Amino acid sequence: MTDVKVSVTFRHTDPTAALKRYAEEKVHKIGKYFYRPLEAHVVLSVDSRDRQLAEVTLQAQRLNIHGREETTDLYSAIDLVMDKIEQQVRKYKTKTRLRRRRKKD
Repeated sequence: MTDVKVSVTFRHTDPTAALKRYAEEKVHKIGKYFYRPLEAHVVLSVDSRDRQLAEVTLQAQRLNIHGREETTDLYSAIDLVMDKIEQQVRKYKTKTRLRRRRKKD
C-alpha cells in the first residue's frame, strides 16, 4: 500500500467537506495496487441538475490513467469513475506481470 496525494477541485458547485472526504477515501483505495507514490486529481463539476460529472486522473511512474463519469448524483459518479479506474489499474498490473513472466522463461 502506497501513499496517494489527492487534490480535489470543484467546478460550478460549492465545495463540501463530505464530498471531498468521500472522493479522497475512494482514491486512497487504489494505493493498494502500487508500491510507489501516486498523484490523483479529482474534478467534481455540476453542469445542471441532471448532469453531474466526476473526472479522475491518476499519475504514477510511466502511467497515466483517466476516467470520467456522468450521472445525476455526484456520489454515484465518484463510485462509477473509481470502478473504471480500478479496472484500468488491474488491467495494467496483469499486463506487467505477464511481461515479467515471459522475460524469465
